[in-house]
Amino acid sequence: MVLVDTVYQRVLALANKEQRGYITPQEFNLFANQAQMDIFEQYFHDLSQFLRRPGNSTMYSDPVDILEEKIERFHASGTLTDVNDPSNIFPTNDLASGTLYRLSQVRHNYSSQIGVSVEKLTHDKITSSMLSPLTAPTLRRPAYYLKGTKIIVTPKTITSVDVNYIRRPVKVEWSGYSVSGSDMYDSTHSVNFELHPSEETKLVIKILGLAGVTLKDPSLYQIAGAEDNKNIQQEKQ
Repeated sequence: MVLVDTVYQRVLALANKEQRGYITPQEFNLFANQAQMDIFEQYFHDLSQFLRRPGNSTMYSDPVDILEEKIERFHASGTLTDVNDPSNIFPTNDLASGTLYRLSQVRHNYSSQIGVSVEKLTHDKITSSMLSPLTAPTLRRPAYYLKGTKIIVTPKTITSVDVNYIRRPVKVEWSGYSVSGSDMYDSTHSVNFELHPSEETKLVIKILGLAGVTLKDPSLYQIAGAEDNKNIQQEKQ
């Protein structure tokens, strides 16, 4: 976790250092959520890249281990019942609310077999596979596809599945109240970043870059962009 007020105060201090302008709490919240999602989504691009390289025998410096640790805090699981019911939605409404980022595994229990994997296919591929008894999904070899906020499983006799998935970070919010014209931090109604603590500096840099566009200060987002690129190069060396 990264404290939202720490990032907010650092951003304000750096943006105002040379009287570049003031970033309102509303603007900060927009920039903060964009920055958090940019960093979060980059995890998966970087992980794909590092998995194609030789690993590092040192646990604390292997980039794959580091990225997996950062992603792990967003793993979630649940049981979805009545999967073929038209009124059914993803557990805890994560798919319907846009919180679901990606499904990692869908399983069901069949007879004495626990945790039978359910293969993800497109609707067209499932439809095509149903045309032949040799390729049609079965209880031992089931399949599913996503349809809006529904998981549709074949064969239809499967009514319950267990899911592992990665959710999106919660929406960040710096909340405050005004005292003598100054914004004071309200920890009760604020929401911190869910990213790994090591991402604090990167968040500040990215938010400054976004703020530079709003403040019409090219030097601010150029500096932020240069720092961001330097960090990326250091991480990928």
